[in-house]
Amino acid sequence: MPSLRFEWARIDDLSARAFHAAIALRESVFVVEQNCAYQDADPYDLRCWHLLAWSGETLAACLRVTDPGTKYPEPSLGRVASSSAFRGQGVGRRLIAEALKRCDEVWLGRSNRISAQHYLLRFYQSFGFVPVSGVYLEDGIEHIEMLRP
Repeated sequence: MPSLRFEWARIDDLSARAFHAAIALRESVFVVEQNCAYQDADPYDLRCWHLLAWSGETLAACLRVTDPGTKYPEPSLGRVASSSAFRGQGVGRRLIAEALKRCDEVWLGRSNRISAQHYLLRFYQSFGFVPVSGVYLEDGIEHIEMLRP
């Protein structure tokens, strides 16, 4: 299991190199690997917390957490991406655990809502998320809305 250093920051506090690494990782996963042409960088990036998981100088995984009332009434995890070089090593699980820990500390007693890719349903259920919608298409990929009470 690789050693990870977690970095939490608002966009203005990220270095240009760190934000570039996050966008490059997200594009490699969501645009290239999943063959889905869409605008990844969006206005939510400007109004959220970014969580980057570094292994040495390499970005292993990242996600963002939107504040309550920004995308949903609850804080919301999104743009969860793991580098292909780090998959199968528990990095994604550690990333989500770190994000939920922070959400619980910052927004004590608040639920978390996500729009998860449907194939990751059981992964997110293992963190206490439950489906609250049917399956729907987002950018041509099956998703499901989930809530962690």
